[in-house]
Amino acid sequence: MPAPRKYDAETQDRAVRMYRDRIDEHGGSKVAARRHVGELLDIAPATLRNWIEREEGRQAPGTPSSVPDVSAEVARLRREVAELRRANEILKTASAFFAAAEVDRRLR
Repeated sequence: MPAPRKYDAETQDRAVRMYRDRIDEHGGSKVAARRHVGELLDIAPATLRNWIEREEGRQAPGTPSSVPDVSAEVARLRREVAELRRANEILKTASAFFAAAEVDRRLR
């Protein structure tokens, strides 16, 4: 016979929501967020971790809660690509400049 549940579904959902809110607002580590929420609700961080993993397993890809993470990642990658393209152009220009200088030096 399984052990009786200590926390009801509403408490579990509330704890997971508080954990996600903590991560969104303050960032930081997941462990620290679990500890903080665990202390507030008097729940062991390991128990909270199990609830969070169970909720993440339930979510289908592309749900609203995972969409902001993807769009933020896409935005970050686009900025990085733009920066790398600018750096490439600078290096191409510098390479052409030094190649021309080398040709001039050899002709003299």
